[in-house]
Amino acid sequence: MLAKVVKAKAAKPVKERKPKLVRDSFTMPKVEYGVLAELKQRAGKLGSPVKKSELLRAGTKALAAMADNAFLAALKAVPAIKTGRPSKD
Repeated sequence: MLAKVVKAKAAKPVKERKPKLVRDSFTMPKVEYGVLAELKQRAGKLGSPVKKSELLRAGTKALAAMADNAFLAALKAVPAIKTGRPSKD
């Protein structure tokens, strides 16, 4: 009698689902927008180039990690601006 050779199927690695991305737009003062460029340069000089979106995400994580009083102080340090598209100069 011939024995049947049964090959075990290799287990497929479980694929991690990529997080859904959200695209958004916002308005900010030109001076604050310039800080993003400065921070990008600073990260590059430190050997870790980043994109603007990565800087914003890092800032979000830093705010989320703050205690409530530090979080409120950070929010109060940013003046409110009129929302919407800026007027053409």
